[in-house]
Amino acid sequence: MSPSMASPGQKSLPINVSVRKRTEAPRWPSKPAKKYRSMTDIMARSKYAVIGSEDYSDVHCEECGNGDRENELLLCDKCDRGFHMSCLRPIVVRVPIGSWLCSKCSGQGRVKSFSQTKIIDFFRIQKCTDTGGECKLHLDSRKRRRRTGSIVLQKKRRRLLPFTPTEDPSQRLKQMRSLATALTALGMEFSDELTYFHGMAPRSANRSNFENGGMQVLSKEDVETIEQCRVMCKRGECPPLIVVFDSCEGYTVEADGPIKDMTFITEYTGDVDYIKNRESDDCDSLMTLLLATDPSDSLVICPDKRGNIARFISGINNHTVEGKKKQNVKCVRYSVNGECRVLLVATRDIAKGERLYYDYNGYEHEYPTHHFV
Repeated sequence: MSPSMASPGQKSLPINVSVRKRTEAPRWPSKPAKKYRSMTDIMARSKYAVIGSEDYSDVHCEECGNGDRENELLLCDKCDRGFHMSCLRPIVVRVPIGSWLCSKCSGQGRVKSFSQTKIIDFFRIQKCTDTGGECKLHLDSRKRRRRTGSIVLQKKRRRLLPFTPTEDPSQRLKQMRSLATALTALGMEFSDELTYFHGMAPRSANRSNFENGGMQVLSKEDVETIEQCRVMCKRGECPPLIVVFDSCEGYTVEADGPIKDMTFITEYTGDVDYIKNRESDDCDSLMTLLLATDPSDSLVICPDKRGNIARFISGINNHTVEGKKKQNVKCVRYSVNGECRVLLVATRDIAKGERLYYDYNGYEHEYPTHHFV
């Protein structure tokens, strides 16, 4: 039969129509093979989940190997390994609130080095437009006032001394870089004054006349010393201190030059909040600011988000004689222009390379310092 001919019972199809079998699969455009990530990559990028366990009786400390003192064992929320709070470096004084990761699982990378421009921006250093005449006038007036007083009066009224900045600009840059690195490692911002935020204590709550029993007033001469040091810091002339990392104590502060007795070191700064709001806070550097007649009005300084070099000065173990011998700095609360302030002052001559220590329990004897190195 000719292709163009059809039988009487069949319908003819157009010649230009192609015939497709019903069993033939449609021809879709070919796609490249899909690539899947490896299980190692997925586990590294995925969020971890805490899986409850019924029995933790076999948990032991990864540092000392003992499973005793269960009330001091911290379990990593990622690897489930245990660590004694006193075996960790730096030591953990209080049980952390929320999740906690060990040093291996936290994966905290090294903080990049700060250039000179970044340091200037980090500390908001102002260019010096004055030749220092204002500071010289303050020093000259202080010298004149001291000469008019008697020797006996000077011994009774010991005045604060301004710190002496390091003369070498490159060394001062190194000092500021060490502080910027430590603050960045803890996720903190630099602040050289007390800060007040919504939801915390307002500035109107920080009144020295609320102090139970009253608060000592900083003399006018010492206020001038504090302001002089503040001006120097704004110019980038910081106290001769450097922040170093110790495997036992964590970040700590060393003198990068000789410091005389009664020298003003720095002011303790941070966010101001009510003590009642921080009763369950795991920050290890809360500082008493105001002990009011009404306990609900008492205030603390919280350097967990903002602060300065005072955040890294170590505390002593005031339960031992050797611990008390290390103290070379004291924290003193003063009334300055009607507000409470906490100042750190040298209690003796401090040599270059010596670490700075003060007593955390200057006003309240509740802080657990018996674990301090």
